[in-house]
Amino acid sequence: MNQALNDLLDLLDLEQIEENIFRGQSRSAVVPRVFGGQVAAQALVAAGRTVPADRHAHSLHAYFLRPGDPGAPIVYTVERIRDGRSFTTRRAVAVQHGRPIFALSASFQTFEEGLDHQAPMPAAPDPETLPTSAERFHGYDHLDPVVVGKFLEAREAIDLRYVEEPPFGKYGEPREPHSQVWFRTNGKLDDDPLLHVVLATYVSDMTLLDSVLLAHGRGGWAVGDVVGASLDHAMWFHRPFRADEWLLYDQESPSAHGGRGLGQARIYTQDGSLAISVIQEGVVRVPREN
Repeated sequence: MNQALNDLLDLLDLEQIEENIFRGQSRSAVVPRVFGGQVAAQALVAAGRTVPADRHAHSLHAYFLRPGDPGAPIVYTVERIRDGRSFTTRRAVAVQHGRPIFALSASFQTFEEGLDHQAPMPAAPDPETLPTSAERFHGYDHLDPVVVGKFLEAREAIDLRYVEEPPFGKYGEPREPHSQVWFRTNGKLDDDPLLHVVLATYVSDMTLLDSVLLAHGRGGWAVGDVVGASLDHAMWFHRPFRADEWLLYDQESPSAHGGRGLGQARIYTQDGSLAISVIQEGVVRVPREN
């Protein structure tokens, strides 16, 4: 396990300061605010810490309310909404400087047998044949080296590989609003199912709106031709998976309108099992010219 992954696991390992109250640290991201995937992952950790071990997360629905301050800790308060025979529901709110910045509802379920079908896995190349993030970023001379450094530092704990050119690598002409990345953690994880769900939640906020940018030939946050932020985020965890083994993130955008863009995706294990469905809407604005 590399040091960056150790640091990320430490970041996600919240301090319990009272019953149903947890404190997490924060750190800056590529933009001068807390990375949304970090807040979502920490909130899910807080909710999961109040649930019996035999109940596993099967869905989450969240709203990003305010930008997070990377220089201040985040306090998570958990409300125990319901403890049923099969399902458990929790609500977690992240607070900084006395104001909520994020709200999450999560549901957990005991294992059950039932009907089983899934959408087939789309075609994708072997992840081992694709360039690493460092190889991708260092191949683009048009990018600011400072921005490149921030991106690579933010993703050092994750081995994330684009199947095709990312928005910031080739922009100016619209492309199909569809993108794929393979990802896994840069090191092995413990077997705790919640940990793997939390790491997938963390990564899910990294690239989901890329397909919105592709549809309009925009390079995105790395080149500054749009400004944006996550608004809401939903995930459904269908089948067991490991975040330290390759996962295919197949993403598309069905709509952009009114300063908002929608991304939807499916995450598959390398052997073709549909593990997760994801939907996110975000602010995607073209900067106004003065």
